[in-house]
Amino acid sequence: MELTLLGTGTPEGLPRPGCPCAACAVSVGPRARAATAVLVDGALLLDLTPGAVLAGARAGHSLAGVRQVLLTHPHDGPAVELPPGLPAAGRVPDGQELAVISGHRVRAVPMDAPGTGYEVTGPDGSRLLYLPPGGAPAGTAGMLAPRPYDMVLADVLGRPEALARLRASGAVGPTTDVIAVHLDHDTPPGRELERRCAAAGARAVPDGTTVLVGEYHAVPDLPRRTLVLGGARSGKSYEAERRLAGFPEVVYVATGGSREGDAEWAARVGLHRERRPSSWRTVETCELVPLLVEGGPPLLVDCLALWLTDAMDRAGAWDDAVWAATGRKELAERVAELVAAVRSTRRTVVAVSNEVGSGVVPATASGRRFRDELGRLNNAVAAECEHVLLVLAGQALVLKD
Repeated sequence: MELTLLGTGTPEGLPRPGCPCAACAVSVGPRARAATAVLVDGALLLDLTPGAVLAGARAGHSLAGVRQVLLTHPHDGPAVELPPGLPAAGRVPDGQELAVISGHRVRAVPMDAPGTGYEVTGPDGSRLLYLPPGGAPAGTAGMLAPRPYDMVLADVLGRPEALARLRASGAVGPTTDVIAVHLDHDTPPGRELERRCAAAGARAVPDGTTVLVGEYHAVPDLPRRTLVLGGARSGKSYEAERRLAGFPEVVYVATGGSREGDAEWAARVGLHRERRPSSWRTVETCELVPLLVEGGPPLLVDCLALWLTDAMDRAGAWDDAVWAATGRKELAERVAELVAAVRSTRRTVVAVSNEVGSGVVPATASGRRFRDELGRLNNAVAAECEHVLLVLAGQALVLKD
């Protein structure tokens, strides 16, 4: 099947009319995106949007051969005028199939939000899944064929858990070409958009792009080991969580543990848990080496600074005499054991750590000791990671790629 993406943005388009935000301000020229609509083999149009005929002409395609127009979601605002010669637009009831005269077969996939997803099988047997904006499959029972789709078009950045569900069910496999559509102004265009898509195992293409279903496209693999650095409230934890949002299972390793009677700490932990996908499992421990050694789903470790605090507690590192006698050696051995486990792990790991030492020099010897040891730990772990990010004011800067 040959697909032409007449648009790749949200129903409002990008830039949004009258929106003064920074992302909309730079979404001009080739970075502008019309509402998502897909022309399949010149015969099937998924979603009818304003300017579809002109968009097709710009892409070098005519809509004169379209035999079926299908809608995926409710359209707010004035009705879109049907261009002359096109058949009336409609929707296929959930779970039912439609045979198109062009030889395509379409099955409607139920969504967990208003709208309909479509599984399209081409005359050549290739299979495409197209999901509406903000939509994720309502379930997998009876929805999927026994092999992965060749291509998936979905709201990857707006609903990353939809991609996680598809991966968990086997509908998305290593060879599935995942293209992000329904793109909004929440993600700045350009390199940041490419980076976030790549982290989800997807890619974004400009409006008017023609792609072949089943054709191989290399998407940067998510690095197996990633270190995310940042200061307090920099957005480092959110960035780390976002990098694994497209995975069906994740073990969230909270090194801070629980603190009985501390309401403020409990509130912090609660906020973290609320924004994590329900399929993630939380483990509260500082015993990281066994988790890194054993196999299993991806690990998100948050954070190494709290792990170091625990390690220094155990080594008696806060006492100058103990530190000089045995503490320094004991801590070095524990850090070396952790770094070796990071080096040899087979799991996908995203670790979070604080970047310290850029401000006021701590007033106490123990404070300066912690600052120095955390700097050394960050250096050692970063050396074993394929990817290192520094998050400042919510902006992720790639230090090592």
